[in-house]
Amino acid sequence: MNPEGARTHPPRPPRGAGREPTLLYARPGIIVTVDRFTVGRTSWRVAEMTHLHSTRGPHDRVATRAVLVSTAVIGGVGLLLGFTGGLQRLTAGAYLLLGAVFLVPVLLAMAGDRWRPPAYELWGRVAGADELLFSSDDERQFGQVSRALRRAREMNSYGAWEDPLTVTQPWRPRR
Repeated sequence: MNPEGARTHPPRPPRGAGREPTLLYARPGIIVTVDRFTVGRTSWRVAEMTHLHSTRGPHDRVATRAVLVSTAVIGGVGLLLGFTGGLQRLTAGAYLLLGAVFLVPVLLAMAGDRWRPPAYELWGRVAGADELLFSSDDERQFGQVSRALRRAREMNSYGAWEDPLTVTQPWRPRR
């Protein structure tokens, strides 16, 4: 109370000022709010991002090299047998075995993609340049982050529109 006996209230901040930004996604190292997208130590303003799109990253280098080496070795052995006349002397069982050996590169490629799948990548244009914004080999986490970022962009395009379900309280009848 002031000396005249009137009750005073602290001044109210302007509407929307001093309020925490709406948090859309938060995990260690990844934070998506309505205003900013932060991955590790890199942070971008959501309003500056355009042309968001997702792709798959490159295949695992070890698996790719294994496929190339096995293809080269098997192809070299096949050419060697063809030029030396060894293919004419093979039995039917040897041809079946040779056909199975030619499947080795295909099986290696499938196993490499199964054990070490390509990463999911989220790309966008920031300040006029295409930039890798986020990459993850976990499909679920990638989906959550990309949905949160798209939602943040929608909220920014509507002028800091907030989801009415998170802001308002449910209606309750007076008793």
